[in-house]
Amino acid sequence: MSVESPCINVCKMDARSGLCLGCARTLEEITCWSRASDAEKRRILARVAERQTAPAPPARAQGL
Repeated sequence: MSVESPCINVCKMDARSGLCLGCARTLEEITCWSRASDAEKRRILARVAERQTAPAPPARAQGL
């Protein structure tokens, strides 16, 4: 059984984090997805899950 992509068609990269706002993958993870083995895809999905459950870093104050 193939591993389904986490892409939800909200493809916009966050400049600060380097992550896609839709699927929480890095640009490298996105571009290698179609060539990755199922085992590597599962590792990527595990990293995505960790990112999605990690607390967000504090916002920077404007003008500092």
